[in-house]
Amino acid sequence: MEILNKLENKFSEIFGDLKELNEYIYKNPELGRKEFKACEAHKNLLKKYGFDIEENYIGIPTAYLAKYSSGKKGIKIGYLAEYDALPEIGHGCGHNILGTTSIGAGILLKEYIDEFGGEVLIFGTPAEETFGAKVDMAEAGCFDDIDVAMISHPTGKNHEKSGTSQAMEALQFTFRGKTAHAAGDPYNGINALDGVIQFFNSVNALRQQTKTSARIHGIISNGGEAANIIPDLAVSNFYIREATTKEMLKLSERVKNCAKGAALATGTSLEIENYEYTFKHLVTNEKLSSIYTKNLELQGIKDIPMSDPTGSSDCGDVSHHCPTIHTYFPISKCELTGHSLEFAKATITEEAYKGMKEAIFALVMTGKDILENENLLKEIKDEFNQMKKTLI
Repeated sequence: MEILNKLENKFSEIFGDLKELNEYIYKNPELGRKEFKACEAHKNLLKKYGFDIEENYIGIPTAYLAKYSSGKKGIKIGYLAEYDALPEIGHGCGHNILGTTSIGAGILLKEYIDEFGGEVLIFGTPAEETFGAKVDMAEAGCFDDIDVAMISHPTGKNHEKSGTSQAMEALQFTFRGKTAHAAGDPYNGINALDGVIQFFNSVNALRQQTKTSARIHGIISNGGEAANIIPDLAVSNFYIREATTKEMLKLSERVKNCAKGAALATGTSLEIENYEYTFKHLVTNEKLSSIYTKNLELQGIKDIPMSDPTGSSDCGDVSHHCPTIHTYFPISKCELTGHSLEFAKATITEEAYKGMKEAIFALVMTGKDILENENLLKEIKDEFNQMKKTLI
């Protein structure tokens, strides 16, 4: 196909820069909201290829908005770039190559923006793993006036279609009691750890009455200081997940009630607060997804299963504001465990660059299809507007 030959030539011209960016970020992993090196490297490359950069986007120091405009009115296509790492294992989620893929797609789509009009925007979105900046951007209306948003995430051995993701709330439960000597006068103490343990037991009982899509998992992050002191402080951190945002909020209330009951039973006081951002569930725009899948198939890729909806992402919040897809591309010939050192190492292999190129081509071809066919965009927007009614 002519477009594939054209993209192949253009990609070969920029591949060296993309590889250098990916491997620089791989070697310099930074946690969420601290991705200063990665953010600067992204911006420098985008400036080199003619993008205008808005730094410190919506007041977040490691966020940016890169824009390339034809100067003519038209469709606005957004690509989402991530670049935060994980503690201890670096880029075990592959956000180094994810952000690089979005940048590559944006650079290659420029030529079609010049031809058909409109804009291509790349959103630099920090901290997907924790305080996801896409949540802040969605709340600030940053995605309300773009026509589509796309992102492709690295995974094991297959390209995967955009599916769903679970809504998630991160809650911290702080139980407070009264210290006393555990042997000498335990009757004068109020054991905060008893509150946490009772809470865990209640949650374990609750699981029998939850849907198969529900996930409730937590840890005791503070359980006291010494075995002979009745602890006056105990803390647990939980993630509560469900298939939809509405179901997750219902489940979250049930978990909170377990904690309240445990506090009442043990005579402790209780504080409940969010320790990370709440993520909405991902709603894939199926029309947009079908165009992307078609463009993978045009590259000779046939085995394209649906992605597994067991994780959560701040991309879900984007999907509630504009038509969105969150696809996956392979970085290995075998299955990989996410959030692992093996996954991080796989992001700088030849197999990873092959999957990256295929994802970039599909992202660009999907953008081109929408730019040159107004009926496609109408179908995408009609589906999105219909979906919005179900969320009200």
